[in-house]
Amino acid sequence: MLSIGNTRKRTGASFVIHRNGQSILKAERKTDLLYIGQYRDVAESLAAHSRVSLTVKDNAYDAILFLNTGPRPNAILCDALFQGENGIEMHRYLLGNPGFDKIPFLLVSPEFDADQFRNAFLHRIDDYYVLPLPSAEKLLDRIEFLIRIKHKDPVPAGSTAPAPVFRQPVSKRIFDIVVASLTLVSLSPLLLLVMAAIRLESKGKVYYISKRIGREPFDFYKFRSMRTGADSELARLAHERNQYKTTDHPAEIDYNKPCPRCSVLAGGESCSPLLHIGSHTICDYWYNFQKKEVLKHRASFVKIENDPRITRIGKIIRKTSIDELPQLINIIKGDMSVVGNRPLPVYEAEQLTFDQMAKRFLAPAGLTGLWQVAKRGRGGPMSAEERKQLDNRYADFFTGNNYSFWYDLGLILKTIPALFRHDDV
Repeated sequence: MLSIGNTRKRTGASFVIHRNGQSILKAERKTDLLYIGQYRDVAESLAAHSRVSLTVKDNAYDAILFLNTGPRPNAILCDALFQGENGIEMHRYLLGNPGFDKIPFLLVSPEFDADQFRNAFLHRIDDYYVLPLPSAEKLLDRIEFLIRIKHKDPVPAGSTAPAPVFRQPVSKRIFDIVVASLTLVSLSPLLLLVMAAIRLESKGKVYYISKRIGREPFDFYKFRSMRTGADSELARLAHERNQYKTTDHPAEIDYNKPCPRCSVLAGGESCSPLLHIGSHTICDYWYNFQKKEVLKHRASFVKIENDPRITRIGKIIRKTSIDELPQLINIIKGDMSVVGNRPLPVYEAEQLTFDQMAKRFLAPAGLTGLWQVAKRGRGGPMSAEERKQLDNRYADFFTGNNYSFWYDLGLILKTIPALFRHDDV
């Protein structure tokens, strides 16, 4: 069994791993990391990596004592909840002490929680991860990038350059405001007619508002094309009819399925700390094992084939993309642009923040974009991988001085004939 200890000096750090009674002294590490939490998989994967010197504390008291008496780490990785404590409160406490604002603080949660996610960034936490974590190599790349940003250090020779920063070109913003405003005014009779048709066919609001992720979260507007209460059916339909689904692997964690490790232990003991999630109790190992399996086989995007929730009017306004017209308000507000990458629901955006696919978020959220005109009506559905690559290709126009107003205009002109093709994208 693997156990973790720490031997620490002010001039450097080395990590001792005990395996089968033998001690292995690891060499000095480049990144000095403090992990505050109880997930063994996290600690073990980081401890085994040649670029990290790891200190593990499982409660706030020990962590604060260590930070106050020892040399400060380069970065802190902290569970959202640990030993009855709150990771966001831990971060708030550290910010109240001089110097800790220069130490990157990353929050780790066992599952995605929208309120927790929002609060983390409102409290200036540097990054938010949902278990299972990406590989130690990718996580350390991110941590070292945050360290350089915090200290405003130049990028070392031979290392990966920092991610480019998005800047909205002035010409693009002016074009967005002019086009969106004129379109809203000229199409106002059509908008009123559609609103009346939606209201006559089914009860409920004529518009639909949901949280979407572009470059940042915002309220996303559409005409309602589904019957009321459709959101409650999404999980079932995504499992049964998702166009991007590639496997029949279970889509959710089974809390009632017994842990194979715990079942062989006597006296009701658990193989790892117990987690209390809702009304369920499950051991840490079995929860994270199932979580990895679910995420491994979960599609990055959700698109329901022959969606039974769509109303008759909804089918018409979807085929013609009229349901998207309220997003002109999003464009005027600055949430979106006329051309960009489609904003994603939170559950989809979560799947694209751990690797190179996160580059898509450098571009603004858009009403239309490259993947819509590149594949619409060309026979067969678009794969998730194709869509990701097209989103990244458009994001490349926002690095350096690559942006082209004429390229955007070309995509808009290609969108018009695409509206009359048969595919519903």
